Amino acid sequence: MPQPAERPARPTLADVAAASGVAISTVSRALTRPERVNATTRARIETAARELGYTANTSARALTSGQTRSVAVLVSDVTNPFYFGIIRGTQQELKSAGYTQLLVDTEESDELEDATLRRLRSSYDGVIIAASRLTDRRLSELAGRIPLVAINRQTRGVPSVFIDTPLGVGHAVEHLVSHGHRRIAYAAGPVTSWSNERRWRALRAGAERLGAEVIRVGPFSPRRIQGAAAADAVLNTGATACVAFNDLLAIGMLGRFAERGVRVPDDISVVGCDDIFGADFCNPPLTTITAPIEQAGRVAVSILMAQLDGSGAPVRSAATLPTHLTIRGSSGPAAVPPAVPPAGLTRG
Repeated sequence: MPQPAERPARPTLADVAAASGVAISTVSRALTRPERVNATTRARIETAARELGYTANTSARALTSGQTRSVAVLVSDVTNPFYFGIIRGTQQELKSAGYTQLLVDTEESDELEDATLRRLRSSYDGVIIAASRLTDRRLSELAGRIPLVAINRQTRGVPSVFIDTPLGVGHAVEHLVSHGHRRIAYAAGPVTSWSNERRWRALRAGAERLGAEVIRVGPFSPRRIQGAAAADAVLNTGATACVAFNDLLAIGMLGRFAERGVRVPDDISVVGCDDIFGADFCNPPLTTITAPIEQAGRVAVSILMAQLDGSGAPVRSAATLPTHLTIRGSSGPAAVPPAVPPAGLTRG
């Protein structure tokens, strides 16, 4: 018995977008709110839609027309004070633009991050992801389908706001070496963290340039509770200074050093990263890399709004925000290092 002919796939907004060389959101606006798209771009989109035989449907409009007036903001740990500034910055800018913020905690999980973006797709017009744990390939795929901006991530084809913490790490190395430190440990963050590897590379490059040795320990979860394990690991290296992946880890290390009678900075210097709220309240106050966190959130929204505008005008796709080292009481002159490093030491 002959099988019925397979029905051809119905053209989608993505097909029209690919044929006309614009974003899906721009296609949607051209077909549903044409007054918001310039005439040349609109004509190109209408021609592509006609040639493909595309016809709009209600569900497609609801998913991609921008009518939810909501933006999903994904952070990897909502309890980390680093994200407080980003959340404030995005919320203020979104409110001014007439959008609602949907805040999602992805719990340091790339799987949860990916699943959330798929499950909530009908609930947002665009997305801002802070410190994504997704692979470059997956992030690029998503950016090709939905309006998206990544914070603290640089991936080809993905609009981004990069907080230049590697620049601050370079300043931290110069500061420590100027105080006589020649063996510096790095307490690493999660293996899925893009910024973790960039900070480590910057530390190695700065140390090599200045004739210092660097040692990597970890990885550690970027939480205060992990500071005890990180402190113990650093002490085993014989390093006289440590740069921690973030401030929470560094603050946890300060507590552990105090428990063990290790004096900071007399016995070991500690440098954090991000300058979160409370970094200057530690004992001693934490030397750290200060980042324009709230500004990153605001800039990310401005880039996303340009994508959602649908006017066809050139869209800014990237921004880099500088950082600087804020010197406080947790760093100082190097202590006399041990004559022989502990057995089994692995150096960077």
